[in-house]
Amino acid sequence: MSFSLPRVYPILDSSVIPSIGRAAWLDRLARSLADAGITLLEYRNKPGSDAELLADCAVLRQALPAGQVRLVLDDRAHLVLAAGFDGVHVDADDVSPSEARALLGPGRLVGTFGGSENLRPGILSEPADYLAIGPVFPTTTKDTNRPPIGIAGVRRLREQAGPTAILVAAAGITLASAPEIIASGANTVAVAAAIFCQKDPAAEFSLWIKRLD
Repeated sequence: MSFSLPRVYPILDSSVIPSIGRAAWLDRLARSLADAGITLLEYRNKPGSDAELLADCAVLRQALPAGQVRLVLDDRAHLVLAAGFDGVHVDADDVSPSEARALLGPGRLVGTFGGSENLRPGILSEPADYLAIGPVFPTTTKDTNRPPIGIAGVRRLREQAGPTAILVAAAGITLASAPEIIASGANTVAVAAAIFCQKDPAAEFSLWIKRLD
């Protein structure tokens, strides 16, 4: 897994998108993030239909041109190519990283859930560019029955993964806790509510970049 990610891995969850004026809101958000220097964005919409996802993806792709920002779709590997996205993140209950890689080919990103208390058996042999670990802390933006692993869990998973695996720590991370998580072995931190539930997500994103880069 010889791949690098920015220190901040922003996840836009559909729960923050207003139902009225959805496309215009997404367009404004994406363009403000582009102005703030974003280079990677994951879009997550667990309950939405394929049609809704593709409509949202079209807005994001138009506002965040390929070659400037890499766009990652959560879960639905079968929609990545149609959306013109750059990759997919698959969880433990989705298609496997191998299946996603076979579908998307070698040129697109494939991320997956790497483990919580311990790394998932065999995960280091999967064709994934990065492994998400956690939840580090309690979270309100994604349903999970896994207990938080804390800072100690990040250290433990880094030891299990070795020095070359790309680890993305996720869930409940704040601007105050992020530096310690990076210092404990994560390559980057995945952030949803702490950025996108703020009044000005682009300005908040800029604060995260300045703090961690």
